[in-house]
Amino acid sequence: MAAAQGRLSDGAGGMDDARGKKEGDRNAAETAPLPFRAAVDALRAARLRPDIEIDPTRPPQRLAPYSYALEAAVVADDEDLADGRLVLLHDPDGHDAWQGSFRLVTLVRAELEPEMAADPLLPEVCWSWLTGALQARGLSYGEPSGTVTRASSHYFGGLAERPAASQIEIRASWTPREGLGGVPDTAAHLAGWCDLLCQVAGLPPVTPGDASVVTLPQRRGPQSR
Repeated sequence: MAAAQGRLSDGAGGMDDARGKKEGDRNAAETAPLPFRAAVDALRAARLRPDIEIDPTRPPQRLAPYSYALEAAVVADDEDLADGRLVLLHDPDGHDAWQGSFRLVTLVRAELEPEMAADPLLPEVCWSWLTGALQARGLSYGEPSGTVTRASSHYFGGLAERPAASQIEIRASWTPREGLGGVPDTAAHLAGWCDLLCQVAGLPPVTPGDASVVTLPQRRGPQSR
């Protein structure tokens, strides 16, 4: 599991660059504020349902002084039903637009059945899945914003035999309210986000505390998606 990462530059390759990157990651973890480190530790210790494969990934640069990112996929019968990315941002000085010092940013994607893709209320429904997933876990959050995009692909010429495909994409961010010691309950927000991911994938919900959940799994290895 990767350490908490801050604003680190991407290496250009080679042994020296790789060594410098690892040292930079380690230094960022050691110098990060305690609230950020606690928030990241909570993400690492979160308990998730076994349908979800999740890994730390390189966070985006320059969005905040400190950031940590996870990528996840809902997998059934070796097929990816939905995938996404969740990024935790932290600015110790606070951010006016966030109305807080932490921010969660997400991208969720899934293929759609044609009938569902044609539903004119689909964007509103998908947005309600996000807010509903957070509310169902009793999470306190503010300043939500985002977009819901659906796209259709039709194939022609040499690709004409392929069936038309539709995809939904949810991009969103929200401010998790800070608790004791200025640390938000990031584990619960991750669980709510995974509920959204599973709902977009078409899986039935599970009751919080379900015995089927397991600790953050070690995936089979990086997969190309």
